[in-house]
Amino acid sequence: MTPSLVIFRDGKKFMWDGQVYHSREDAEKMKESYRQERFDVQMREAEGEFWLYTRRVATQAAAVQ
Repeated sequence: MTPSLVIFRDGKKFMWDGQVYHSREDAEKMKESYRQERFDVQMREAEGEFWLYTRRVATQAAAVQ
């Protein structure tokens, strides 16, 4: 099965990281790694494959000049 490149969750856009994980354990490890890098992460599973979708968590609004 081919994953979608983009998903929306709670009005937020998440992009597929381009990797197919063949075990939940591998996907969970990478999910935690993304979270440590301040990404918001969603995981999807289909037919024994796992996909991670990420978006960067905004820390502050850009200053307007």
